[in-house]
Amino acid sequence: MIIHTEIDNLKIHNPILTIGVFDGVHLGHLRVLDRLKEIAKEKGGESVVFTLWPHPRIVLDKNIESLRLLTNIEEKKELLSKSGIDHLIVCPFTKEFSQKEACDFIEEYLVEKIKVQHLVVGYNHQFGKDRKAGFEFLKDCAKKYGFSIEKLDVRLVDNDKVSSTKIREYLTSGYLDIANRYLGYKYFISGNVIEGNQIGRKIGFPTANIKIPEPYKQVPKDGVYAVQVKLNGDLFYGMLNIGSRPTVEPTLRTKNIEVHILNFDKKIYNQTITISFHKRIRDEKKFNGLEELTQQLENDKKVVKQFFGLL
Repeated sequence: MIIHTEIDNLKIHNPILTIGVFDGVHLGHLRVLDRLKEIAKEKGGESVVFTLWPHPRIVLDKNIESLRLLTNIEEKKELLSKSGIDHLIVCPFTKEFSQKEACDFIEEYLVEKIKVQHLVVGYNHQFGKDRKAGFEFLKDCAKKYGFSIEKLDVRLVDNDKVSSTKIREYLTSGYLDIANRYLGYKYFISGNVIEGNQIGRKIGFPTANIKIPEPYKQVPKDGVYAVQVKLNGDLFYGMLNIGSRPTVEPTLRTKNIEVHILNFDKKIYNQTITISFHKRIRDEKKFNGLEELTQQLENDKKVVKQFFGLL
């Protein structure tokens, strides 16, 4: 996949294009991408995804406190690359860009710069200033500028519409299995390992405390999870806790993310690790002291090992 961050001198043969945020690059998105590749093959063209970054709400400061995304731009690039498309155009989103009318955007970007031949959109696609341009508008533009267009039906899983919004809701509600099924892969986060208070080490469960650099990254519901940990290209199994650590820090008000990596006892401060969430084990609980907490952690460890087939 070739990544383009500017489009003034693009050289793409017979571009077959789709436009979108593609947050999470889930099964619904893959339906569009698969169709994109299929048409590109039929027409002897190249598949192209056009997306914007940063997210418009970040630039326009619209309810940014509640903004949660499944993927940052680097994660999105990685997932789109795995999908097998030929080109990814990452267009910088600015306040000036936000004022463009949909018609001006199509003429300037899609027609003149990209030279789109065919446009594929999802069932609920809307774009342009205030997201006013829908499929009927696009059909008129396609006729005016001489490119073809098609809209795909919604992707259903268990008779439910797949969407980034629903996946975020499932993650925050604790329905990890459903979220992963809609994604088509295990949800993951990446972060830097920072120093903690060492209580886990004292009770035989040393943990890596994780700080996620993006405040908008969606974090699953508080609780204990069976996870895989990727560090420097190596994979490990682990048990992860998200929450306020009520037993050891009852006054803590911020969310803490810490992972105990099985059969691992190296110091990895300031290194970046990636966590993929495989199974939600239980809710976070407050215990009557460290002894009771340690006993529960031993039980959690057995559950995690059984889940991964390590016993």
